[in-house]
Order: sequence, then C-alpha cells, then structure tokens
Amino acid sequence: MRIAVAGSQGLIGTAVVAALREAGHTVVRLVRREALDDDEFSWDPETFGVPAESLNGVDAVIGLGGVGVGNQRWSGRFKQELRDSRITPTEVLAEAVAAAGVPTFLSASATGFYGNTGSHVATEADGAGGGFLAGLVTDWEHAATANAGSSTRVVLLRTAPVLSRQGGLLGRLRPIFWFGLGGPIGSGEQYFSWITLPDEVRAIAFLLESSISGPVNLCAPGALPFGEFASAVGRSMHRPTVLKVPAFAAKAVGGEMAEEMILFSQRVAPDVLTEHGFSFRHPDIDTALGYANA
Repeated sequence: MRIAVAGSQGLIGTAVVAALREAGHTVVRLVRREALDDDEFSWDPETFGVPAESLNGVDAVIGLGGVGVGNQRWSGRFKQELRDSRITPTEVLAEAVAAAGVPTFLSASATGFYGNTGSHVATEADGAGGGFLAGLVTDWEHAATANAGSSTRVVLLRTAPVLSRQGGLLGRLRPIFWFGLGGPIGSGEQYFSWITLPDEVRAIAFLLESSISGPVNLCAPGALPFGEFASAVGRSMHRPTVLKVPAFAAKAVGGEMAEEMILFSQRVAPDVLTEHGFSFRHPDIDTALGYANA
C-alpha cells in the first residue's frame, strides 16, 4: 500500500511510519514545514492546504496531529490551541482525501470522547460524555466524517493514554515515582484506560488492512482503578506508592485538566478490535509495564 501520514513526527506517528515501512508499505509524510526529503510533502491547513500531488496513488491517509492535551494547564487560550490544532487540520485533510478519491482515512481521536464513565464500561456503541474533552473529540471526529466523502472508509482512532519506553505519560510519571512521590490521586477508584505504543501501532496497521469503519477504541482490555495503576507503576520501579494526593490538591495544581484527565473515570473497552480478532501483545498492566521498563 501507499500510505500518507500527517503527524508523522510525534510519538505515535514516528512508530507508525517505521512499522509500516518495515512491513513493506510505501509511506509519504505530510509535514508542517519545508519538505526536506524525497518522501515528504509540505502542507499547511491555514494557507495552501494539502498539495494534490502528495496524494497521487495513495491508498490510505492517516491523520495523527494535535497538540498534547496534557502539555499544560487548560487556560482559555490553550483550550483554543487544542481545538485549532485538531479541527481545521482534520477538515482540510479530510477534504483533500475526498478530492483525491483516497479510499481509506484513519483519523486520530481519543477515549476522552466518553467523558466520566464511572464504573460503566464504555464501548463504541456509547455516545459522547460531558466535559471539555468530550466536546473537543466530538467536533474533531465530525471534522473527519463530515468532510472525507461518502466513498471513503473513515476510521476514528479513539486512543487511550499511550504507555511507551520513549516517554509519553510514563516519561512524566517516572521522576515522580522515582522520588517516592507516586500514589493514588483522588479516591484512586476512578478507572484508567491505556494502551502500549506497540499495540497502538499494531492496531493501526490492523485497521488499515481491515474493512472496519467508524469509531474504534484503541485501548487495552485491562482498564483498572487508578490506585491499582499507581501501585503497578511503583512495583515496576521498586518504589513505594504510599503518598495519596487528594482530589482538591490535584485540582489546585492542574485545574480542569487534572479533573478530566486524572479524576474522571475512564473505563473503556476495545470491543470493535476484539470482535474482529485483534490480539493484544500487552493486555494487562503488568505486561505493559514490563515492556515499557525493559
């Protein structure tokens, strides 16, 4: 297959490009700067869009862009930055997919779509929850589905927090746990969903070659209470996890971002993937942390 990837330089994009090339696919990268290599095309959603020649002969487009939602506290300005980095670029990319007649479009999304699920297990059959993230993801997904064209198979990659050796969430947590400051946040009973980087990449490759369309939860089947997650991280690093951070303290430091990303319960199941025979390499937190800390 010939595959175009936007957002190819992030944690997920870098791994996806490498894996697809290793599998024998031809990958072209859509970059938001001057093109420097033969496999790159420059694009800009705010000005000239996607060059038509970049999608010549392309079988699938993968859109993985977006400023990280956990990069900083959610000020009004940063919330707008989160929207601006997702909505318009996805609209422009989807319009280019439709114009070029690309048969498959995989567009990044997030499990934040479900909001606070409590103890309910959210699947792809569930609707959107409440909160800023749920609203953001709803608009992000609409930008893909409303503009890609009726003849394009659109897959919405509702990705959970990604656990990786290369950084990401664990890269931020390791220093905290190393100094013995890790532990439950809030009640610790809120559910936490996750996926390892290898399983994220494998799932994307699986979806590329499938006939699946619509939303797909990219998360491991082993969602667990945050307190158990913190204990597992501590065990994997041989560090104690006795310090408990009250919910009010987390909100005081992280505001709305901490409330929705840490204190909200996200109990999400990958029903579409498992129903179609996808097998997780890291289905539980111990195998996931064993990979990440190897």
